[in-house]
Amino acid sequence: MTVAVNGIAHIQLTVNDPDRGVPFWEKLCHFLEMKTLVKGDDIVYCIGSRTGIVVRGAPKETRGGAFDQERAGLHHLCFRARSREDVDTIHQFVAGELDARIVHPPEDGSQFAPGYYSVLFEDPDGIRVEVNYVPGKGHLGPGGRLGPEGSGASHRL
Repeated sequence: MTVAVNGIAHIQLTVNDPDRGVPFWEKLCHFLEMKTLVKGDDIVYCIGSRTGIVVRGAPKETRGGAFDQERAGLHHLCFRARSREDVDTIHQFVAGELDARIVHPPEDGSQFAPGYYSVLFEDPDGIRVEVNYVPGKGHLGPGGRLGPEGSGASHRL
C-alpha cells in the first residue's frame, strides 16, 4: 500500500536578519496571493495557494552563518507558476520591488523537463528561490521521462 500526499503543507525558513528577511518574505508571499496568518517581530507565516511559508529569525546566539546551498539542508525552494507570463511577472516584481539578487532571469530549462521555464533569485540571506512553469504534465506527460514512451528514471539530476 502507498499514500499519495497532497503537496507540501508548509516550509519553515530561518534567517539571520529578521529585520530584512521577514518583510522580504511577507511581501513576496503577498505578491503570490498568500495571506499573513502569524506575524511578530521576528516571524511571519503566510498561507495560500495550497502552500505555507514560515520565516523566523534565528536566535541571536546562532546568527551569522551564511546560507550555503551546498551544505546539508535546504538547497533551494521552487514555487510552481501557472504560466510563463507569471514567471516573467514575478521576475519583474522581485527585481524591482524586492531588489532581490537575480541568479538568472527567466530562461528556458528544457533540459530539466519539457517546456521548463524559470527564474532564480535570492532572499537577503542568500536563500535561493525559484519560480518555474512546466506545461502539461511535465515528466509524467508525453515527451517526459516518466510518460508514455519515456526513458524512465535518470541516474543524474
